[in-house]
Amino acid sequence: MVVEEKELEEQTTEDVTPDNVDEADAKEAAPEDAEQDQTSGEASESEVETAEEKPKKKSFLGKEKKEKTNKLQEKVDELEDRVKRQMAEFDNFRKRSEKEKSAMFETGAKSVVEKILPVVDNFERGLAALSEEEMKQPFAEGMNMVYKQLITELEKLEVKPIEAVGCEFNPELHNAVMQVESEEYESGMIAQELQKGYTYRDSVVRHSMVAVVQ
Repeated sequence: MVVEEKELEEQTTEDVTPDNVDEADAKEAAPEDAEQDQTSGEASESEVETAEEKPKKKSFLGKEKKEKTNKLQEKVDELEDRVKRQMAEFDNFRKRSEKEKSAMFETGAKSVVEKILPVVDNFERGLAALSEEEMKQPFAEGMNMVYKQLITELEKLEVKPIEAVGCEFNPELHNAVMQVESEEYESGMIAQELQKGYTYRDSVVRHSMVAVVQ
């Protein structure tokens, strides 16, 4: 029995040699190296995927930024167009207001002038009824001075009498109330003025009442 145990110990000692130990260590280390290689391989693959994703992300971000810029530009264009429209509407409103204001002023001025004209008619009738001797009286001279002053002020306001006698009848300026025969004027001409007409800034305030030759 003692002999057999010694033989087993010798065999065991012979089996465990340095070469065997190195091979065993190499075998144990091989799985670890394989795992490391596998891990590094996986890392390389992830790096490749990241490198491929970067251009895609940049492209996506650039496209998104461009879309935002286009939307902002569209908004700016829309606001500019709205401002231009409002300015045009305001300009039209201003012109329309000025035109209406001018028309209202013209209407008011014509109304005042029309009310003054009967006073002018009365002055003319009163002065026409006076004789030459009466015209030399201070009262008549005063009336004549007031009449001339009134006519001067009307002329400053662009109120002018309408020419009638010796002119061709014009329905836009004259109002024919009768027809007469005349050796001095031809047919269609105005032979007599019954009431003087006036214009205010080229607009008729009162038509002349005239007699037209047949």
